[in-house]
Amino acid sequence: MAGLVVAFQRFNITDGVFGSPWAGLANFRFFFSSGSAGRVLFNTVFLNVLFLSSTLIVGLALAIMLNEIRSKFLRKPLQSVIFFPYFVSPIVISVILQVLLSGFGGSGGAVNNMLGVLSLPEVDWYTTPGPWPWILTIVKVWQMGGYTSVIFLAAITSIPEEVYEAGALDGASRAHMALHITTPLLKPTAAILIILGIGRIFFGDFGTIYAIVGDNGTLFPSTDVIDTYVYRALRTQGDFGMTAAIGLFQSVVGFALVGVATLLTRRFSRDSSLL
Repeated sequence: MAGLVVAFQRFNITDGVFGSPWAGLANFRFFFSSGSAGRVLFNTVFLNVLFLSSTLIVGLALAIMLNEIRSKFLRKPLQSVIFFPYFVSPIVISVILQVLLSGFGGSGGAVNNMLGVLSLPEVDWYTTPGPWPWILTIVKVWQMGGYTSVIFLAAITSIPEEVYEAGALDGASRAHMALHITTPLLKPTAAILIILGIGRIFFGDFGTIYAIVGDNGTLFPSTDVIDTYVYRALRTQGDFGMTAAIGLFQSVVGFALVGVATLLTRRFSRDSSLL
């Protein structure tokens, strides 16, 4: 924590933490007065909202569907297959996307071949920034949907069996019980995941985004997030003070958002609150 003082200094390695001159809030002003600050902040929040909402919805749906499979010999292998993408390296995902979107040699690709079959025009994906928030969201869902479903499955196991027996006695079908019993009882788990996600909403998924996009400036308008911006600034300018300032800003805002989200959850859904 003591290293946070670098955010308020014109830090250089020669003088160190104790010898570097004091800069006050200059590092913060440098970032927020730059022409890229608004775009980078919007992309970070927008992508994280897409990631959080989509992975929660898909994870919940997968958990309910897996829970409805009665055969253990079928459910366990399916759960393993769904969970496997969580362990796939972002570099491997980048290679898969290149094959799907541009093919070997930078032309064609499975997606463009499919568009050709449908008599639709091909898209040069790596020079078209518009679709990339949705492409990254699909990648995130594929990568994290199974992981999130395991969390929901663990919560489902804590639901008393007597609740389902009472529903069956009332004539409820499996679909009705999944919709009106399982889903409402998973609200506390979903609330915790949302609060944790909100706390990271100003932190971009650096590993996945940089592995896929890299230094392709054409895609920056829709994919450049705070973490990739800071990485390039540190790599090209060596400005430790500015990068530390942005990191401190992310942490403080994340802490404040977690507090607000927790209080709102306590106000409107006390059963789902952490307090």
